[in-house]
Order: sequence, then structure tokens, then C-alpha cells
Amino acid sequence: MNKVEQASQYIDLIRVKSNEALLFLSLGKDSLVLLDLIYPKFDRIVCVFMYFVKKLEHINRWIGWTKVKYPKIEFVQVPHWNLTYILRGGMYCVPNPKVKLLKLADVVKAMQLTYGLYYTFLGMKKADGMNRRLMLKGYEVNDYENNGMVYPLADWTQKDILAYMRQHNLPEPVRYSLKASSGVGFNLDCMLWMEKNYPQDLQRIYKTFPMAERVLWSIIINKNNRRKAESEENQLMILQSKDTDYLVL
Repeated sequence: MNKVEQASQYIDLIRVKSNEALLFLSLGKDSLVLLDLIYPKFDRIVCVFMYFVKKLEHINRWIGWTKVKYPKIEFVQVPHWNLTYILRGGMYCVPNPKVKLLKLADVVKAMQLTYGLYYTFLGMKKADGMNRRLMLKGYEVNDYENNGMVYPLADWTQKDILAYMRQHNLPEPVRYSLKASSGVGFNLDCMLWMEKNYPQDLQRIYKTFPMAERVLWSIIINKNNRRKAESEENQLMILQSKDTDYLVL
């Protein structure tokens, strides 16, 4: 049984129990592949996109493409649970100690209650990292389903994802860097990508989180200083090596 057949089998086990489902859609490769797999099987699919800043143009373009490609989906946007840590801790903004810290499971539960749907598909893979591997390993015995949360791509690798996308003519989502992760967030790769390709989106982020610009530029300056120091150290080592060569001669 290949990976597609295996994932389809896990999806079919859920379809027998319900013709409706939630899907947490980050608009990255994994979640788009999962949407493509479940779309023909369910009568109702509610896609949940978690945002850090709303109405980013480059994200809206992908949302528009998704709605055209999969017209029967319902698409909803909610604040990313990681925002609670940013807002409470004062990262990129004035701290607000009254903000309640949330986890992904809290958002899943809220969406399940809001839309009256229990089974929730997520595109997580063991190959994503050690924590994911350990978590998903514990769900194997139950066909990668745990309290309504379903992980059909658990055994897939990045190579499997890319192969599926090629075979089904799925375009590659926004890639902010050469790293495996492709989600938008508060990191240097995303910000530099937006500065080059969608500066209006970067300005929207700065407007929402005024301290983000200063923090991110300080990261850039520190990186440049480290590179300069490393370069000077390497040059010194080369000079010392040459001096040693002269002494040997």
C-alpha cells in the first residue's frame, strides 16, 4: 500500500462516521495536499485558517485560489493561538497580562463547537520533527485519530508531499525561505520575503505590531555583526597560518 492509499484509508474510516469535517488549512504544502485528498470524500468541509495579521495581500491571493479550486469549502479565519503568547508577553507590542494563553487544541475545540463538527483534519507529519514524531506515534494504534483530530499524512515525508503535488498539478505555496516550513509568521525570513515581494503586507504588519520593525532590524544588525566578526576571525587565522608557513621555511 502506497502513501496515498494509506492516507485515503484513514480518511475513509472517518467518512463512514461523518460526511462533514473541519480542516486546519495553513495554506502550506501539507495542508493543501490534505485538502486535495479529503475534498472529493466529504459533503461539507470547513477550512480554518489561523492568521497573525489579517488581510495580507499575498495570503488573500492564495485564499482566493483555494476557493476557486475547491468551491464547496467554507473558509473561515481565526487568530492564531500563538498570538496569545505574543500579546501577553509583549513581543512586538505592549504586553497585556490579561490575555489568556491558548493552545492549538483550544482553537480546535472552539471550531468544533462553533460549527457543530467533530472530526478535524490536520496535516502534521512525523517527519516534521521529534515532538511531532512522538505525538503521532502514540496515535498509530487508533489509525492516527485522537479525540476527533485526524492525521492522515502522519507517515508522509516531504518527498511524498512534493511528489503528490507534481502528480496532481498543485502549485507550490509561498516559500519564504529554503527551510522546510512555509507558514507565515514573525521571523526574519518572512519579513525579508515580504519586504522584497509584498512591501504593503510588511507595512500592515508594522502597523498592527509597531515594535516588530525595530526588533527585526536589530536581528539583522546582530547577524551582520556576527558575520563581520567571523570574517575578521577567518582572515586573522589565514594570516597566522601564513606566518607559520614562513617560520617552517
